[in-house]
This record gives sequence, structure tokens and C-alpha cells, in this order.
Amino acid sequence: MDLIDQLTNLASRAQKQISHIQTEEATKNALVMPFINALGYNVFDPTEVVPEFICDIGTKKGEKIDYAIVRDGKPIILIECKHVGAELSINHASQLFRYFHVTEARIAVLTNGISYKLFTDLEQPNKMDERPFMEFDLFNFHENDVAEIKKLSKPAFNIDDMLFAAYNLKYMRAFKKYFDEQFAQPSTEFIHFISKQIYDGVLTPKLKEQFSILVHRSFQQFLNDKISMRLRSAMVDTSGQGILSNELAAMPAPETVAPPAEAKDKDIETTMEETEGFMIVRAILRKTVPVNRVIMRDVQSYCGILLDDNNRKPICRLHFNSSKRFVTLFDVEGGERVDISSLDDLYGLAPRIRAAVQRHEAKPVEA
Repeated sequence: MDLIDQLTNLASRAQKQISHIQTEEATKNALVMPFINALGYNVFDPTEVVPEFICDIGTKKGEKIDYAIVRDGKPIILIECKHVGAELSINHASQLFRYFHVTEARIAVLTNGISYKLFTDLEQPNKMDERPFMEFDLFNFHENDVAEIKKLSKPAFNIDDMLFAAYNLKYMRAFKKYFDEQFAQPSTEFIHFISKQIYDGVLTPKLKEQFSILVHRSFQQFLNDKISMRLRSAMVDTSGQGILSNELAAMPAPETVAPPAEAKDKDIETTMEETEGFMIVRAILRKTVPVNRVIMRDVQSYCGILLDDNNRKPICRLHFNSSKRFVTLFDVEGGERVDISSLDDLYGLAPRIRAAVQRHEAKPVEA
């Protein structure tokens, strides 16, 4: 079984067990040990996995770390565990800091069984970085995340490859965070830099104000154009004939497909995948109803797509916040779950998506 399948199964079991996990020890047994086992290490073989690993440090004797993964008698990965409900902060990693300094391990993991924070020593040799180079969420991961986690596995582990990957992940994460911040609200420095690439004159205060608005709009338009290009690629069948091309061409301007104000809650993040899914549903419904009647309303547990922005007229719900993606379709009373493997599967559900709208249109619905 591939690692992604093992982690998906573990996530499914964890969701059922999590309310029964009351202690740190239970967290280790139910979540952390199966995770280590999925990486190919035998948790019952002390030559591979050492629980309660002891390493005396100066005057401190007998201190233990929860697990050390060992190769050729030397620790290569240190793992510190917290209770499943615990928040993981750098303050909880004091033992990892101390052990990292005195062992040969170059990878340290802080986990509560669901979230895994991976550290190394990119900033100063033999001193664990304060910021993780990667974070893995058992309840919300993608194939790219699994590809990186797989580098920790017994068959694939190579410290040089791992450190190279850690270096790339650290800076890619920082770049993505910066891009996200600039997309939400471009900084003065960013606007100045972009403006100087296309304007040779003096940037007066008035021009800076104008360019600030234009840069923000251009950023949004650029992202929506990229999404549209992906949709156009997907909307081609095997014979090379375009499908839904007219519907896509007639899609509204980007500003009208943005999530409504409700989705701006600080605890709700509308992902690009959800936005793409929404645009696919709108394209499917183009000939059924005016697309301005098809509205996205994102909440914490799913991204809802409604007719007339009316909760009593659900078309479908996109459940993309966990490792196993699925859609709830409302062409039947109460809705029905349908698992999907990719956004392309939405096209195969087009008849049922249209049927959901037709069902609402066929009978009066209270406002």
C-alpha cells in the first residue's frame, strides 16, 4: 500500500478515535506509532525505533525524548509528542532543542498526532531552527505533502537529500507566505518595485495611489486568468473537441466569482481548489440558469454552492478540507455524498448538478 493510502486510512481512523484519546500515551499509541509505522519503521524493533530515548546532557541525567528513529545504532530522527489536543509551539520543543544539539540526528519532529512540525539546522549548524521547515496535517494534506513526508521513510531516507529538500521547503514556504500577503494587500515596497518595472518616470504620490489599486486588481486578474486556463485545458474531451467552451467564454468577470463577505471570516480560508470547483459548477450550469444566481458561500467545514444565495436551495457542497475529497449533491432530498479524486470528476457529475437546480426550480421554496 502506498504511503498516501496508509496516511488516508490513518486519518480516517483518527477522526473516529480522536474524541476517545484522553492522554499523551493514548496519542502515541493511536496516532504517532501508526504514523511511524507508515513510514516503514518497525515500532516494535528497538534497533529501528527507540521509545523513551535517553541522552544525558551535562548535569541533566536521565532526560527522555519520546522516540528516536535509529539507523546503524545512531539516531537520525527525534520525535517529541504532545497530547492530541495540545497546541504545538516552539515552547513545547525544549527537549528537542537540547537533544538535537548533542546527538547526530539532523531531523526533529514535534507532533500532537495530527499536526507534525519538522525541524532541522539550516540557520546554525547543530542548533535546531526555531521555525519548522515543513508542517504536515493528517486531516488536511495533498499529494505534494506526502511526497515530502516520504523522504523521511525508511526506504527513502537520505540525510543529504532530506536537508536539500528542507532548504527548498523553508524558502518556498516563506515565498508563498509573502505572495499571499501581497495578494491580499500589496505593500508600498512591492508596489514601488512592480511599478518601476513598467514605468520609467517619477512615481508621484498620486501615481503611487493609482498604481496601488492597479497592482491589486492585476494580481487578482492574473490569478483568475490562470484558473481559467486550467479550466480550458480540462474542458477538452479525448477527441480533441472542446466542451463547455461557450459557457467558459461567457463566464462573468473575476470580481463576481469571488467568495462573499461571509467567507472572509478569519477562521475560513477559501482555497484556489474551492474557487476552481465553484467556477466549474458555474460553467456546468451556464445553460440551466443565469450564472449570477449561482453563489459560493464558504464555511469552516465545507464550501457551499447555492442557488440565489439561499440556504434552502443548495446545489452542492465541496468538502476539500481533508485528505479525502468529496462532494455532497442535492439532486435528492437530504443530499448524497460522492467521493472524488480530482476536480475533473465534477464534469462527470454535471447531470446531477443540473438536476439539483432543476429540482429547486420545479417547486416553491421558502425564502
